[in-house]
Amino acid sequence: MSKKPAKKETPMMQQYWRYRGEVPEDALLLFRLGDFYEMFHADAEEGARILGITLTQRSGYPMAGIPYHAALSYIPKLLAAGKKVAIVDQVETPQPGKLVKRELTRILTPGTTLEEHQLDANKNHYLLALTSDKKGFHASWLDLSTGDFRIASEENPSALMPLFTSLDPREILLPETVSAGWAHREELRTWHEEFDYFCGTHAVTYQPDYQFEAAAGARSVLDALKVHNLQGFGIEGTHPALASAGAIITYATDTLCSPPQNLRKLSLYRSGESLLLDPATLRNLEVFQSAQHTRQGSLIDAVDATATAAGARLLERWLAAPRLDLEELKRRQQAVQDFLEEPGLSSRVHDSLKTIRDIGRILGRLQNRIRNPRELGGIRDTLDALPGIRETLGEFVGSIAEALRGRVEPFDELRELLDSALNAELPSQISDGGIIKEGYDEERDRLLDLSRNSKQWLADLETRERERTGIEKMKVKYNGAFGYFFEVSKSNLSKVPDDFIRRQTLVNAERFVTEELQNKEREILSADEKSLAREEELFRELVEKILEHADALQDTASALAEIDLFIGWSQIAREWDFCRPELDAESILEIEAGRHPVVEQMMRRDYEGFSGSQSFVPNDTWLSTGEEQIALITGPNMAGKSTYIRQIALIVLLAQVGCWVPAKRARIGLVDRIFSRVGASDELARGNSTFMVEMNETANILNNATERSLIILDEIGRGTSTYDGLSIAWAVIEHLHGETKKGPRTLFATHYHELTQLETSLSRLRNFHVSVKEWNDEIIFVRQVLPGAADRSYGIQVARLAGLPNTVIDRAKTILEELETEGEARPSILEEEAPPKKKAKKAAKVKKEAKQPIAVEQRAAEPAAEIETNREGQLSLF
Repeated sequence: MSKKPAKKETPMMQQYWRYRGEVPEDALLLFRLGDFYEMFHADAEEGARILGITLTQRSGYPMAGIPYHAALSYIPKLLAAGKKVAIVDQVETPQPGKLVKRELTRILTPGTTLEEHQLDANKNHYLLALTSDKKGFHASWLDLSTGDFRIASEENPSALMPLFTSLDPREILLPETVSAGWAHREELRTWHEEFDYFCGTHAVTYQPDYQFEAAAGARSVLDALKVHNLQGFGIEGTHPALASAGAIITYATDTLCSPPQNLRKLSLYRSGESLLLDPATLRNLEVFQSAQHTRQGSLIDAVDATATAAGARLLERWLAAPRLDLEELKRRQQAVQDFLEEPGLSSRVHDSLKTIRDIGRILGRLQNRIRNPRELGGIRDTLDALPGIRETLGEFVGSIAEALRGRVEPFDELRELLDSALNAELPSQISDGGIIKEGYDEERDRLLDLSRNSKQWLADLETRERERTGIEKMKVKYNGAFGYFFEVSKSNLSKVPDDFIRRQTLVNAERFVTEELQNKEREILSADEKSLAREEELFRELVEKILEHADALQDTASALAEIDLFIGWSQIAREWDFCRPELDAESILEIEAGRHPVVEQMMRRDYEGFSGSQSFVPNDTWLSTGEEQIALITGPNMAGKSTYIRQIALIVLLAQVGCWVPAKRARIGLVDRIFSRVGASDELARGNSTFMVEMNETANILNNATERSLIILDEIGRGTSTYDGLSIAWAVIEHLHGETKKGPRTLFATHYHELTQLETSLSRLRNFHVSVKEWNDEIIFVRQVLPGAADRSYGIQVARLAGLPNTVIDRAKTILEELETEGEARPSILEEEAPPKKKAKKAAKVKKEAKQPIAVEQRAAEPAAEIETNREGQLSLF
């Protein structure tokens, strides 16, 4: 932070230091000086470095500034650099010789910014707060731009991590000493490492512990929502998560420099009401981002056909918290069907939706004193589109479409008011004028006419005075220092009449005024000021009229977002031949001709225009908790095992947000969690190897899966030696199968062909393989999943496809023949670095560090030696 110098400061700098002391130490202070926002001392040095602007000196200390009118283009760069930005504005017109009055008007932070250009229109913008007490962990999150406000409490913080990852908050609030204590609690070690890594990729702000006090938090929430109690929201006034909610309210109030005015509802999140997706699953399934960290290639991109920003954000929220409510999911499915059956009408509605503006965020800015005329124009344009949208919706016969139409209010009076009051083209600033349409207000029209007519009056005066004085080139001019004046060249001074009053002498001319000109000047300037003041008054009245309808406008905006999303889904269902899945509470998972929603679209795009265009090969799936619980899938690399198991998880996920799915037919018994262990990657920044990452994710699955979960596992154990990996995979499958009559529906892809023998001992395990065809020592990928185990791995053929040199391919074939003929005798070329028992102990140690269940750890160590000595034929474990 900038430290105040000991020397005597000017009144302006004294004012600066007063505000510098009121804002957070980690904020850069932008101090309005005329047409610039200035930064001083350390703020100037850091701001100049981030923005790439010139660093100058003023009275011996650093100074850097940005133009006031261009601040909106500079501030996002500061926020992107992780800085907070405090704004001190001039709140009165500067007067010569007088210190201008200034006020702290905003503190912009990553999680509390509201300005349109600082937000991603298609993404929610959450501020998250987390604290803990003896009852557990308590979170709240708020999108200040829309007023979406929620709380949650869990005894186990691990239940909150899937939610946090899905929310992807822009800023996290933590209590200083409480959060520091988490690192020292042994039972939180694994969770804390994960949460600490999560915080490392997000902006974090530490607040004093007292701001997370429960009773004070409850009072802050009641005040913000303007209610006497929270019973109407189904929340007890003693709910522990109100502590974190109060911290969010306090922080938002500090940054807005006034309490937030757009909060109207508080919702309680219950993890048991949503399908949970842990961070690894979100990453492995590429739900929100592809493996390349882009939106393209992700699931959300594949199922987003929305026309509005609000619709896109709704899709993100639904994917972040898929529902377990059958009634709600069937309502969404029926809405898609209603729009699917009327493609012409749906297209008309969607075209109309493209013209509407982001009402939710506009209202958020208006309610929080961030106002410009174009925001009102956005509401007017949206209201103008509503009658057409309502009329078209009225032509649908579906019950859900009819219900959605009922939630879209017409706002006839407000629409007529804005149409009559606002000009078609509106300025970006109130001070620019030109907001109010002529004919709307008589007083404003009179003042405007006076201001306009003055220009003609001045032109007429100039003509008259030229004729009276004979000074042909005399002109009437204006500047801010002297107002209006006559400018006469030195060569014509002898013609100046006695009633001209000298005001200023220049090198080649002199300036004069007359009593008539001075009187008119006062009238002109007064008319301009009064006209602008009247326009600002009318603007504020229009804002208040709009805010009187804020709740109803928000409800209409929510309905339009749903309509947008449902129509988009119906278009996707029609274009990509999606089906309406049958949802129930049973334990069945049955999919006929299922497809991967992302890969299929990418294949069409990649091969579009080529005569040999490829199509995605569909596959069937049948799983149940009590019969065919585990599908063990073998086959060579590149055959499609990973794609197949991922598509099952994505189909289930889509079904549980209410979307139709890429299949010919599907029956899906709701799942409580989807777990995924796919791919291999180091986490070098966290000190974790590929194998440790694999074991951590596997441990999470085994410790948290229930009978109602869906699990997809790909190549468990490949991060370590062959025998250790096989032992671990073996033990994991046995654990998932268990000794009970039911278990989580599981798809397990592997290269360990020895595991296929488990079908004879585990009653609910079935073998499947991805079919390939062999021709002249080359393979053709069929992509078809069929019953039974694969007969071989085809690794050498895949290596040839990858372009390995022929010498390497030939040598590999020789080694393979030696392995196949020698059987139990280990060839010298493959001597192990350590005996199997020693490796098994090492693997068990890694698993123990990853918190694997004890039974799995012990079971994995048992078969290592036997696997090695029984590599040929059926293993002795059977």
